[in-house]
Amino acid sequence: MTKPIYILGISGSLRRKSFNSAALRAAQALTPPGTTFEIADLSDIPMYNGDVHEQGYPAAVQALRARIAAADAVLIATPEYNYSIPGPLKNALDWASRAPSQPFDGKPLAIMGATAGGLGTSRAQYHLRQVCVYLNALVLNKPEVMISGANAKFDQDGRLTDEATAGQIQGLVQALADWTIRLKAAA
Repeated sequence: MTKPIYILGISGSLRRKSFNSAALRAAQALTPPGTTFEIADLSDIPMYNGDVHEQGYPAAVQALRARIAAADAVLIATPEYNYSIPGPLKNALDWASRAPSQPFDGKPLAIMGATAGGLGTSRAQYHLRQVCVYLNALVLNKPEVMISGANAKFDQDGRLTDEATAGQIQGLVQALADWTIRLKAAA
């Protein structure tokens, strides 16, 4: 029996009713057989400060780094703030990527995003791809999941109600699992 693929989901939003966190919960529910999916919480990650880092990693950062390192793959759901990725997500990536043992190095990673707007976080996703170049993450190019009009695709309780979007998310999670298996086989 083979070990299940472990995917860690990271939402770039701290908002309780975040569409991106809801999209990750949908991805978790649509996870293919042989795959486990957990979602990290960034709410306790302090703002990056080199002075604090000199004293060591705060407990919340240590926990996030450990979860990323233990994961076979990562799925990030990012909102778009001012045409880019939100501060909490960038901050968490800045903390997690500090030496030693940068946990994103060589890690399969996929990106999606949800917004009430019309472009489905496309600009933020492309900025996040740029950040992932430095992280040396192995970003899945397709499928791209850019959920626009999210307020009409999730109900008041954050449950995904749009079948087409569910199909896109399911396709992304399956592609990430397949990509991870291919990369592991090639290693």
